[in-house]
Amino acid sequence: MAEILVVDDEADIRTLVVHHLERDGYSCRTAASGTAALHEVQKRCPDLVVLDLMLPGVDGLEVCRRLRRDDATAGVAIIMLTAKAEEVDRIVGLELGADDYVVKPFSPKELVARIRAVLRRRSGAAAGRPLTAGRITLDVQRRRVEVAGNAVALAPREFSLLQILLESRGRVLSREQLLERAWGYANADDIESRTVDVHVRRLRAKLGDEGARIVTVKAVGYQLTTD
Repeated sequence: MAEILVVDDEADIRTLVVHHLERDGYSCRTAASGTAALHEVQKRCPDLVVLDLMLPGVDGLEVCRRLRRDDATAGVAIIMLTAKAEEVDRIVGLELGADDYVVKPFSPKELVARIRAVLRRRSGAAAGRPLTAGRITLDVQRRRVEVAGNAVALAPREFSLLQILLESRGRVLSREQLLERAWGYANADDIESRTVDVHVRRLRAKLGDEGARIVTVKAVGYQLTTD
């Protein structure tokens, strides 16, 4: 049974989310602030954190940043709760490595469905072997990347891009597909597609000579060669 930490400063929302999650068979803990959330995670790392961005004291973005920075919690799944007016914060949260987001006011059924999907993806990835191409090795479970046996430090979004490209097994992916899968945007208009280009350029640089495996397909997108 997966355990979920629900973090929101509004008691009614915590109660609502927990009710629907427990009805779906999940075990839940709650926290009403960012500080309390970090304390709960330190006590026992959950499988997933439902994280409101607007929290007193330590806000949701900082909680996300600290979780991703700590090796012990870097692999925990995170779904953000945001208001419609918080688009910039939502983008930053995805950049920091959040797996998905749900906009308030939200449908509890939609949230449960998103949680189920994220946990299913994480479970499938954790059960598999490390992804490889040439001298690149990506371990999803440990969130570690190596090139020729040497560790490479990647930002969360760079890690996600590399994982998606490796999982594509040499298929060409459009910028829109990368935006949807790595940033969580179903519509490319929600974020500048050139953002993908910037992140790919940084990723290539960090991979050194192996970065040349990420090939630009003119007017389409990107492909990671596996030969």
